[in-house]
Amino acid sequence: MNNLYLLIFALIFIFLLGIRIVRPTHRGLIERLGKYNRFANMGFNWIIPVVENIYQVNITEQMVDAEPQEIITNDNLNAKVDAQVYFKVKPDEDSVKCSLYNVNNYQWQIVNLARTTLRNIIGTLSLKSANSERGRINSELLKTLMSETGKWGLEIVRTELKEIDPPKDVQETMNKVVKAENEKISAIDFATATETAADGQKRAEIKKAEGIKQARILAAEGEAEAIKLVNEAAEHYFVGNAQVLRKLEAVEKSLENNAKIVVPANTELVNVIGEMAGFLPIKNKEEKKDK
Repeated sequence: MNNLYLLIFALIFIFLLGIRIVRPTHRGLIERLGKYNRFANMGFNWIIPVVENIYQVNITEQMVDAEPQEIITNDNLNAKVDAQVYFKVKPDEDSVKCSLYNVNNYQWQIVNLARTTLRNIIGTLSLKSANSERGRINSELLKTLMSETGKWGLEIVRTELKEIDPPKDVQETMNKVVKAENEKISAIDFATATETAADGQKRAEIKKAEGIKQARILAAEGEAEAIKLVNEAAEHYFVGNAQVLRKLEAVEKSLENNAKIVVPANTELVNVIGEMAGFLPIKNKEEKKDK
């Protein structure tokens, strides 16, 4: 009976000793005596103690830093370059097996592959091009890593350049160039605004001159019309009576200053004034006698 209890206890102990729990973020490979035996999914798994071993692999997205490095660009400048690579192990059985059996320490391998790829890409570009073509560098780095790590059971999610920093003296020169360009653009904008304002003032002066010209033309036309009316009145009232016209003008000038003048009652001037005022002309004594 005691031996039975010991056997049951030993079996329970061995069973408990062989329990392995795989989290949802991992997948496992079970080896028996150093040889691959089966795939361990998430949840409960049991292995034979001592005989079998389980190796779990993280299948969540991970990030490795390619670490800063000095790269000589195509224009012989040293640029400090750093990048990050985001990847994950594919969750299927074949990919998990490849991540363990086809590559030794895939994280370390990714870092070195990324550093080498960056040297190859940026070495063909000038420093200015490297800074302005970050998208292209990221795309080429991603493409190369996906191609090289395909047999490792990995999926390269994305790559990101953290920095492309030139030497300090080059950076200062570039800052001065950018500042000069900004000042140039500002000066051009100011000149354009000044030119626009001057053009607007010029147009305003032209409009003003045209207005003065039109006013003078209208005034001249008014004076011409007035002269025309005076001439017509003169022809109507003073044909052959130049002396009477001169006298009338003298009367007009005198009346401007409220002066009083004496006009002979039997003169033609009285008749003219009366006719213009709407009165009947005064007849001469001779005319009265004839009647």
